[in-house]
Amino acid sequence: MHHLKKNITYICISLLICLQGCISNDGFDDSATGNFDALWSIIDERYCFFEYKNIDWNNIYSKYRPLVNDNMNDYDLFRVMADMLSELKDGHVNLTSNFDQARYWKWYEDYPDNFNADIVDRYYLKEPHYKIAGGMKYRILENESIGYIYYGSFSSTISNANIDQILYYFKECKGIILDIRNNGGGALDNVERIVSHFISNDIVSGYIQHKLSPAHNHFSDPYPVTIKAGDSNIKYFGKIAVLTNRKCYSAANDFVSTMKLLPNVKIIGDKTGGGSGLPFSSKLPNGWTVRFSSSPVSNANKENIEFGIDPDIKVDLEPITATATTDAIIDKAIEWINN
Repeated sequence: MHHLKKNITYICISLLICLQGCISNDGFDDSATGNFDALWSIIDERYCFFEYKNIDWNNIYSKYRPLVNDNMNDYDLFRVMADMLSELKDGHVNLTSNFDQARYWKWYEDYPDNFNADIVDRYYLKEPHYKIAGGMKYRILENESIGYIYYGSFSSTISNANIDQILYYFKECKGIILDIRNNGGGALDNVERIVSHFISNDIVSGYIQHKLSPAHNHFSDPYPVTIKAGDSNIKYFGKIAVLTNRKCYSAANDFVSTMKLLPNVKIIGDKTGGGSGLPFSSKLPNGWTVRFSSSPVSNANKENIEFGIDPDIKVDLEPITATATTDAIIDKAIEWINN
């Protein structure tokens, strides 16, 4: 979720974050203990999910602070800091130095993949017969009047013209499969652009809050996030199956939350990975950068989606063998569209 939606709500909120989120390093020196205390304080004042995740940050300090001393090297200090940040269980939290990046990936590592790109390419897209536009691979599935799209990253910019051409190509299809498995997120602008082709009126896709003070649970009232229908001549209102797995994260999570609102859409596959906090970054005295979830984003029902979104139809892939030629999640989507 690297970019803000270009609407008034997000512009206003981003300004509030910038004004209130510039955390000074005054009082923390460039020592191991100074950098550790700066990191802990930044998270303490600005992280947004302490109460939701039931995290006692003071207890975390007591656990990790004794492991730090001013004689330790940068590698050991980084490891202690990384371990402390992993307690947040948040894929949007990173500590970045010139030699490593701390990350939390258990939101997908502890779950089945439920995706095999080789099977999709060979037996559904049928390389080299598919088309590519704006990062979307697409074709009409053989023996089915169903359009299939694979979109692997919301960081891949897609224009309204790209989407118009794809939907025009699918104009005679009785349904569309939009596969975003393994999509780790990217630009929210792309979420809004794609969704706008599936709605006839503006919709409130969710709500966002910002912190009002360093207190762990002192937030603004929720601001609605609106997606505009836009003025594209190409719209699609037939059946749409959105395919998901645990590696759908951040902007992909936001996309699933929004598409789930539409009556002609089914989410098929596995639960998404989550990632609903709008990330913000700050620097430590030694120049290392910490990124963290600063503003909680909820769905249209004001429910927290940080830990992911359940599918409408749960399907898992069988363990992949060397002779596998089918994808049960795609096949379930075909079945749903046909019925």
